[in-house]
Amino acid sequence: MLKFVFSIWEMMKEDSYKNILVVRLSSLGDVLLTTPLIRSLKKKYAHANIDFLVKPQFVEAVKFNPYLNEVIEYSVSKPKETIKKLKTKKYDLVVDLQNNFRSAKIRRALGVKYFIFQKPNFEKFMLVHFKKNLFGGVFPIPLRYIQSVKGLTPDNKGLDLFVPENVEPSLKDNVNYIGFCPGSKHFTKMYPKEYFIELGKLLSAEGYNIVVFGGRDDEKICKEISSQIPNAINLFNDNQLLQTARNMQYCKAVVCNDSGLMHTAAAVGTPVVAIFGSTVKEFGFVPFGVKNIILENNSVSCRPCSHIGKDKCPKKHFACMRELTPELVFKNTIKLLSEL
Repeated sequence: MLKFVFSIWEMMKEDSYKNILVVRLSSLGDVLLTTPLIRSLKKKYAHANIDFLVKPQFVEAVKFNPYLNEVIEYSVSKPKETIKKLKTKKYDLVVDLQNNFRSAKIRRALGVKYFIFQKPNFEKFMLVHFKKNLFGGVFPIPLRYIQSVKGLTPDNKGLDLFVPENVEPSLKDNVNYIGFCPGSKHFTKMYPKEYFIELGKLLSAEGYNIVVFGGRDDEKICKEISSQIPNAINLFNDNQLLQTARNMQYCKAVVCNDSGLMHTAAAVGTPVVAIFGSTVKEFGFVPFGVKNIILENNSVSCRPCSHIGKDKCPKKHFACMRELTPELVFKNTIKLLSEL
């Protein structure tokens, strides 16, 4: 009887959440992968105010999310000011999806109930360093995030990225556009640019128009690739996420590396051909909730050499990417398009 009463009390206590703070400070892909959790939180706690704490450069990923009341910018240079503002919000629950020293400091300062995303660090370590796979399959990060919160369930929908209607596209309707996203922070996650060029020529010969996407750090590679593919359009921009997302909606598919723009394409519902080099899908950072094909070289015994990527191939052969030929990617892109 006491156990039953305690269970009812716990349920009532959980339902009483009025102000919830979700913390995911970075980066682009990780922030987009939180959106199914945001949606599920709002469904379970319909009357609660839900805020999101994020670094300024990633605000656009959640800025227009209707399930959020406020998106708060985290100041790396002035964290005490951020915490001071958060204290005025009177949160009664913190969902910490970052789970690092910065987010722990925020949790301690607020002093309220919290749930933490338990990173599979041991499993990643064993797979990277000993090639021992303890993951037991592919468990997408959005579902891991949702699993972090007691009583929360997924809704079988994909990622969210809400683009205001006043963001005008640069592309036209009824054109067979294929998007390329050649950039990444790490060399070992980047499909070779000469392969992208050859792939673009193959697709162009089949009547597809190539659109090259990239952010501030991708200007050079976007120019090099687009300049060597017939009729290619270079839509590199200065990290204007919403503009990129709007244009991706006009693409039949997007061919990309394991990167933030892969998740951007998935978030706007565009089918994805994802090319994985030094990373593997078991880490969970896969295209979520959208038609996709993941290409990876499982014959290379040194994969994965890192869970985030490296500046150069440790073995100097870069076979994880170089053995995924443009012809192979072309065939799989056509296959994906034929299934739409």
